[in-house]
Amino acid sequence: MERSPKQLSMERKILRIASGKAVTLLERIFADDELQAMQDYANYVSIKRLGFNDHGPVHMRTATYNALKMFNLLREANVKFTLEEEGIGASDDSLCAVVMGSLFHDLGMTITRSNHEFYSFQLALPYIQRFLDEIYSPDQLLLKKAVQSVTLESIIGHMATTKINSLEAGLVLIADGSDMEKGRARIPTLLSGDPKPGDIHRTSAGEIENVIICKGEEKPIKIIVKMNASVGLFQIEEVFYPKINFSPVKKYIELYAGVKERELLKYL
Repeated sequence: MERSPKQLSMERKILRIASGKAVTLLERIFADDELQAMQDYANYVSIKRLGFNDHGPVHMRTATYNALKMFNLLREANVKFTLEEEGIGASDDSLCAVVMGSLFHDLGMTITRSNHEFYSFQLALPYIQRFLDEIYSPDQLLLKKAVQSVTLESIIGHMATTKINSLEAGLVLIADGSDMEKGRARIPTLLSGDPKPGDIHRTSAGEIENVIICKGEEKPIKIIVKMNASVGLFQIEEVFYPKINFSPVKKYIELYAGVKERELLKYL
């Protein structure tokens, strides 16, 4: 199936910073035409039918890229992920769960927005099982099931409505929320006509210039959100900050936001 230049660019960026088994896993996911069709249709439903912003292949890859950046920063800081902490697997296995959770979390948008994370869970499960069967040997059954469970936790938890406990799921939650730069809201804004309830989300997202994820000064991860106008603060305070606050990864994050050329506000 045809992939957009933006999608292909994101896939190259992801593969450059991925490592271990996750590289093989990602290559197989990116080459799967059936998954591509589902992600494309999720975007169609989100934008054209429902009037929401991007929930398709580019968004899912942007979330994956952001999750990978944060994952690498935590690993660099010698933070143990939940599967390793529990003695079940290594950080390599946690990374597989993070990338699958990030790439599959919005498949349920092919059906509806309401409770879409639970539909994503059901739609993603056959793919998760198939890819894990290709990556893990039959004698690694416990590890394979643990990676599957953490992946599903990541999917169900990405809306911050269901409590999550693993760092892996916490990363997917924050990575999803961090995709809020103005390009994500461009198409629905162009397609929309008269103002309607919920437009504040698109208006706010349209003022987010960029999101920077880098090494923190006091904590492993620093996230800086720069915006063109103060209306962008709605996106931070009503959408992004609550997701961070809900995440087990919160204690490892510094969050700053503000209008360009002005002093940044420190949230965490």
